[in-house]
Amino acid sequence: MYTLQTNASFDSAHFLKGYEGKCSNIHGHRWNVEVTVAAEELVEEGQIRGMVVDFRTLKDDLKRLADDLDHCLIIEEGSLKEKTKEALLEEEFRIVEMPFRPTAENLAEYFYDELEDMEYQVVLVKVYETPNNCAGYSR
Repeated sequence: MYTLQTNASFDSAHFLKGYEGKCSNIHGHRWNVEVTVAAEELVEEGQIRGMVVDFRTLKDDLKRLADDLDHCLIIEEGSLKEKTKEALLEEEFRIVEMPFRPTAENLAEYFYDELEDMEYQVVLVKVYETPNNCAGYSR
């Protein structure tokens, strides 16, 4: 099995509604997403002959996904009172709503699914909240 690994990073804030501790408050991270893709065989023809995928394409696709979450507040749908959300939007804050609690674990699965939808054979996605703490997702 051949594997490739790349990463991208983004800065955003989140909070964990219902969590008893500091993470219930809005706080930010320099998130780092590390992706490993694989193939049983290398491409045999064309420009990317001898490769799993073109690193540039993989890097660009991951960067685009990370950039979509850069400098925003990531929230779980329904986790803010409507008045609060309206006030933040009125102040022109960028909010990205997700159908899940924005934990590192769920973000790892999100990136995995998005890359898999792009037809990458994803092996593992790790999402680092800090340089020393990460969550991984694989199937």
